[in-house]
Amino acid sequence: MNAPDHRSRPRRRGELLVTAILQATIEELDAHGYAALSMDSVAARASASKASIYRRWDSKAAMVMDAVYRHTPEPGDLPDTGTLREDLMALLRLSALALGGPAGAALRGLIAESLPRAGQLREIRMHSRGRNRQLMAEVLNRAAERGEISPEAIVDSRLEVGAALLRNHVLLQDRELDDHLLAEIVDDVLLPLFATAPHRA
Repeated sequence: MNAPDHRSRPRRRGELLVTAILQATIEELDAHGYAALSMDSVAARASASKASIYRRWDSKAAMVMDAVYRHTPEPGDLPDTGTLREDLMALLRLSALALGGPAGAALRGLIAESLPRAGQLREIRMHSRGRNRQLMAEVLNRAAERGEISPEAIVDSRLEVGAALLRNHVLLQDRELDDHLLAEIVDDVLLPLFATAPHRA
């Protein structure tokens, strides 16, 4: 069956076109995985021209990273449950949901592809825009305002711990990110960690 001719549809521009392309990227990832995804397959699914894709992204990896991080939670998405423990559980559930879907499969493919390529690893870090640190900082700042933890406990070196543990379980251990595991991370690692102020020389 021939792919739809993008020229038969109303012409899309700007953010509307970008949204369609990135949504098509996620759908291709979900259907076929990272290794099988191509710029051509995304163009066909989005009913867009290949030229419109190559004008915006110079590689599959760059396009996939934009699609992945568009579908990860932002600080404004986090519910305020009223307690640090439940806020942390809500944050980890959102992150686990993202890692368990096409975004997680894409990250596994990207990281495997990028290990021998220092430039691509730097590009992944750049595209992440410190999202994990922003999310954790939002939760911890709320807890500090409620008096649950000391503001001194919130330091950059601690903000990636939760996300790093989730990635470790998904990428290296292939373990399901269920509530039992998330509660272990919160109760055994994160709450004790943020209950103490960091050591200062």
